[in-house]
Amino acid sequence: MWIHADALAVGLIALVYCADRFVIGAAGIARHLGVSPLIIGLTVVGFGTSAPEILVSSIAAWHGNTGLAVGNALGSNIANIGLILGVTALLTPVTVHSRTLRREIPLLLLACLAAFALSFDGVLTRVEGVVLMAGLAGFLLWLARIARKVPATDPLALEIEREVPPAVSFKEAWFWFLFGLIGLVLSSRLLVWSAVAIAHHFQVSDLIIGLTIVALGTSLPELAASLASVIKGEDDLVIGNIVGSNMFNMLAVFPMPGVIQPGPLQAAAVWRDFPWMLGFTVALLVLGNGWRRSRRIGRIGGALLVIGFCLYQYRLYLSLTA
Repeated sequence: MWIHADALAVGLIALVYCADRFVIGAAGIARHLGVSPLIIGLTVVGFGTSAPEILVSSIAAWHGNTGLAVGNALGSNIANIGLILGVTALLTPVTVHSRTLRREIPLLLLACLAAFALSFDGVLTRVEGVVLMAGLAGFLLWLARIARKVPATDPLALEIEREVPPAVSFKEAWFWFLFGLIGLVLSSRLLVWSAVAIAHHFQVSDLIIGLTIVALGTSLPELAASLASVIKGEDDLVIGNIVGSNMFNMLAVFPMPGVIQPGPLQAAAVWRDFPWMLGFTVALLVLGNGWRRSRRIGRIGGALLVIGFCLYQYRLYLSLTA
């Protein structure tokens, strides 16, 4: 058991580090290809910070652990809003200034509703998985298009361009890209192996492990990015990181089991976890797009998000003891 716990910790640490190297490499290659810093920040960096979830779910689905893959996607979305955004807002209130970001949040809710609708029958087919991934391609094209029209004074654009990884040589960019990619694959495999072993040891479903330990672990890059952004006063980037990560989770991570290992979904994922995730996404929409004309997520809002996250964890605990 301790071997598996140690392997899980090593896998999580390696996953976070390799994701950071992967982002540096991918952003560096994009810079050398002439891609603007704003587009890099909106697409390349967003993909890079979600790479841990994508690879963990891919490997889990490949080995038949679809519950872990689905739990990783739903649990990460819940943790990103309830825990990461909630804790961030508790530390210091977060205000949404960017008009671009206010347009992204409703799209995130739409993506979550689409994923829920396709899961409503309790089965995720390969066609449904491909449909969701096609939605991701459309979202990325939309981001690239609006990035060309975003005014230079847009708060989100200014914050993203400041935080895009610094330029590196072309050879160094490729080195970090390949190093990060290989490291992500290996650490993801280690994480899945240890997580499944722990689930079997405690006789809990891989869905529960995916919703808790794995989801929290693969959300560490978002936590680090949010804390760094809030320290610098980059409020829009805090929300932008969470919205982007959750969008990738719904349109790239969640459909992965359908594409690789199509089949039935656990009923608990559809009827227990999806509604909670949708509830947190609606809360983000209400708080981020204005409640009583204020787009400020204050400490009360942060406290409510954290309380909601704790209630959800308690709900998971009750499901284990039932």
